[in-house]
Amino acid sequence: MKLGIIAPPNEESFIMAKSKGLDFLEFCINPNCDSEEFLRNLPQIKQWMDKYGVEVGSIGRWKVNRIDERGNIVPEELNLSYRLIDAANYLNCTNFVCGCNYQDNLSYYENCTAAINYFSKLIEYARSKNVKISTYNCRKVNFVHNPMAWTIIHGHLKELGIKYDPSHSRYAGADYLKEMVDWGDRFYHVHLKGSLIVDGQRFDDPPAGLDQTDWGSFISILHAKGYEGGLSIEPHSSVWSGELGDRGLDFTIKYFKSLVL
Repeated sequence: MKLGIIAPPNEESFIMAKSKGLDFLEFCINPNCDSEEFLRNLPQIKQWMDKYGVEVGSIGRWKVNRIDERGNIVPEELNLSYRLIDAANYLNCTNFVCGCNYQDNLSYYENCTAAINYFSKLIEYARSKNVKISTYNCRKVNFVHNPMAWTIIHGHLKELGIKYDPSHSRYAGADYLKEMVDWGDRFYHVHLKGSLIVDGQRFDDPPAGLDQTDWGSFISILHAKGYEGGLSIEPHSSVWSGELGDRGLDFTIKYFKSLVL
């Protein structure tokens, strides 16, 4: 397993990753990120990869509608997904991560059918480019985040993987270790984000290793499932920022390097 971090697609991120001994960066090209600027800067990003010896381990896009109210694919999002898959191929990155929104006016069956249609197109497009497609288990603008959806959608699409983050399952009241045992063989990418629940409520997302997640069991199950993909650190707390955040990141890196063995 390789250890990396989610960070902006700029040179400072590569410098930081190299200084902390990380293997890769992950880029999330969400609506708050200028996708056209990212695509224009691909040659520069590739130069930084070579200069600092840091890979790009995953590219993803969250929090967008890919299916309209009639269950049809939104053409602009499909085209951008294709272009981001091309970007992943250009950067020798083998992971593209996305989700699928739910339309309330459609049945669950219709939503699953629409999602299968969307993911099928991505899988077919990416197959010749050495890029694998994964869904994410975040709940934001996405319903493909639980065993029921995975049973239908991933059960039908044998090449579709899962990007897994235990914090999302913990906050939803699910059993993340059970999900790993049942679905860990479909994990293509993993996020390391801390989660802290107090009196039944989400309190904070502290650095992974300083939270309530049973990371020892988590890593053990990954080993049992033969997982060899990336472990991507996701700093996600307004409390752990600045100097404190940097110290927390150093702790997480040291902690997981000891766990992964």
